[in-house]
Amino acid sequence: MKTGGPLSRIRVVLLRPSHPGNIGAAARAMKTMGITQLRLVRPKRFPHPDARAMASGAADVLESAHACANLEEALAGTTYSVALSARERELSHSSLDARAAAQELLSAARKDEVAIVFGNETVGLTNKEIMRCSALARIPADPEYASLNLAQAVQVIAYELRMAALAPSAAPAKTAYATHEEMEKLFAHLERSLYASGYLHPRHPRKLMDRLRRLFAKARLEAVEVNILRGMLAAWDDRGPPGK
Repeated sequence: MKTGGPLSRIRVVLLRPSHPGNIGAAARAMKTMGITQLRLVRPKRFPHPDARAMASGAADVLESAHACANLEEALAGTTYSVALSARERELSHSSLDARAAAQELLSAARKDEVAIVFGNETVGLTNKEIMRCSALARIPADPEYASLNLAQAVQVIAYELRMAALAPSAAPAKTAYATHEEMEKLFAHLERSLYASGYLHPRHPRKLMDRLRRLFAKARLEAVEVNILRGMLAAWDDRGPPGK
């Protein structure tokens, strides 16, 4: 766990950003609100002079940004993550508005590493990427024109995070929540077990697994609860199919 206030434990993750100027402007938006952790997943052009120019006084945020090969790497070590999308998704998490999402992120960041995930400027996030996160959030813009530039969206969320950080706070929870990696291992184990039992049809695995992801995201499992579930699965796996 990093030292410092909760804002120091919040990562901004940009997936496949195509315009380097947006990366720089996002870094500036972050720094004005006291957020400095930036993760870039497969940026099209970075580093780039346009990114530095748009960052203005936030070059240090750019220089300390971590380049990641995929979303899994960007979320490693987090216990809570929020995907930002402009629209509702079928079979996804129930969406929070930006303010509620910031409050949930800030609450978790009082103890653990967390992340807010933004998609590509043109296509946003895929359903699969959203399902890798703990929650889904939307900025309640005017439905007649809800299009926000990537850096503008980062600024709105960063502002809400700062406002949440400035509000009176309770003591950090002592609960040891499961990390992203621990949850992904649980889902992989669960999928293997469901295949072996015959319950999961090999032609249509994703719909059920997405529903299970949504179910467990609502529960926000503790690390010990994940261990209990994996222990149960291992015991069932060892017994083999019914009638063995």
